[in-house]
Amino acid sequence: MKIGVIADDLTGANATGVQLSKQGFSSATVVYRDKIPDSQELDAVCIDTDTRYANEQAVVNRMKKAMQSFQEWDAKVICKRIDSTIRGNIGLEIDTILEEIGENSLAVVVASFPDSGRISSGGYLLVDSVPVQETDVAKDPVMPITKSFIPEIIQKQSKYTVGHIGLDKVLAGNSQLKEAIENQIKKNTRIVVVDAVTDEEIDTIAETITEIQSVRIVPVDPGPLTAAYSRAFLHQFTESSKIIVTVGSVTTLTGRQLRYLIDKTDSNPVYVSAEKLATLSASWEKEIQRATAEALERIYKNDVLIITTYEKDARLIDFNLKAERENTSQDALAKRITDGLAKITRLVMEKTEHPIQGCFTSGGDVTASLCAVCMATGIKLENEVLPLAAYGKMIGGHFPDQPIVTKGGLVGDKKAIYSSVKHLKSTHTKRSAKL
Repeated sequence: MKIGVIADDLTGANATGVQLSKQGFSSATVVYRDKIPDSQELDAVCIDTDTRYANEQAVVNRMKKAMQSFQEWDAKVICKRIDSTIRGNIGLEIDTILEEIGENSLAVVVASFPDSGRISSGGYLLVDSVPVQETDVAKDPVMPITKSFIPEIIQKQSKYTVGHIGLDKVLAGNSQLKEAIENQIKKNTRIVVVDAVTDEEIDTIAETITEIQSVRIVPVDPGPLTAAYSRAFLHQFTESSKIIVTVGSVTTLTGRQLRYLIDKTDSNPVYVSAEKLATLSASWEKEIQRATAEALERIYKNDVLIITTYEKDARLIDFNLKAERENTSQDALAKRITDGLAKITRLVMEKTEHPIQGCFTSGGDVTASLCAVCMATGIKLENEVLPLAAYGKMIGGHFPDQPIVTKGGLVGDKKAIYSSVKHLKSTHTKRSAKL
């Protein structure tokens, strides 16, 4: 699948190209005068039209040339990269793209770039919590920004009706946001500005607009929406791969992280009885068989399969008493739990017909057990997802080169596991879809 991005300057084109590269696409930047490189490796190209301060005729001509290049290149997704402080000929550029695509098209504008301090709320663009018109861009010698209300700025430059969808609809989730966008389409709105304050909200917008099939969507943004939409759009056409999350930690923080992950992915966890695993008796093997069977059923419906012993308000195990009864050590019983979780995970990976895109483990003991049960000699480390959370690939064993993220049980905020899962998905995005 090929992604085409039109940017009004070179640095913006490069910045969005990097965002796409992080999602697993092979990206390049070219200027509008040049031909797109004839390379089988490229699946994302950003064209710099150098139109931020150009006159209207130059804007139209260069935009049309860029669109023609993408048509010849057979780009399936067209995106418009805009300045993060909404300078430039945004309205005219959007109009030209919509005209080239045809009447059955809609531009969705998300001016937010949270990592750069740009957010939009109530339709207003804030830069580090300051309305954009109060920043240095108000002094731009060529095109000063004197307003902060995004729909108004675009409407002055566009011949199409510009609508706005507030943060309340985004926070309400996919179904309500989709309904709000479809209502704008029914009113013949061609450009819709949508609020977003966080990357998670941008993900929600991206996932929602991929579900809208009645019109062709053109994402318009400084980069994050383009990257999220491209990933979500591709996911519709790729093989249904899965992420397995194995958690043995019982900390309160882990509970918050799991709840956030469940809410974001709509996953239904496989709860494993720690009581039945913390033993040398036959209940260990029976619980593994039960949980594995449940997990193999659950993985059909859940893209993220959660296998965990953590349950809110669960009764704590008296390891001292159990160790005395079974004539063993507390450490041995604790290891039976981590080995049990590891064995369930391995059996699911072996028996499922779905490809496993990545694994996540919380807790060093669980990670060590999974490597041992899978006969891996170690993990080749490649990247840091967040402090004390590492990304790498298993070395040898039953699943050589299996991507994995490992994290301590007391590491990160409530988004830590979700961020790790997102990293696994984006790092190994499949680019083999045939559209």
